[in-house]
Amino acid sequence: MGRKISDPLVKRGFIQALGITLYCSSIGSFIWTMNKIFPKDPNYFGPVAFLLLFSFSALVCALIVFYKPYRLFFDDKKKDAIDLVLFTTGWLFVFLVTVFIFAFAFPKS
Repeated sequence: MGRKISDPLVKRGFIQALGITLYCSSIGSFIWTMNKIFPKDPNYFGPVAFLLLFSFSALVCALIVFYKPYRLFFDDKKKDAIDLVLFTTGWLFVFLVTVFIFAFAFPKS
């Protein structure tokens, strides 16, 4: 009774999870190179900038994952809304496992 890969909600979940993965990759790249961009001397603005980036990232990820289900929910398609969140979560887990596999397969020496 499960949905097929060709189901529009499964595809939408994949696209949303891919969006989260790409966004996290870009923020990860930014954080990885921050020591080259910003001075090494600690100051007040470093932690403030990090917390603002963290808060902004949480908002962006929430919008990517929950905006469409929110719309579906208020269009009286509650089951589709729940299914979309679950599909997005499932695809995001697949991407997470894939990143872990690559991280362990190609360790920094």
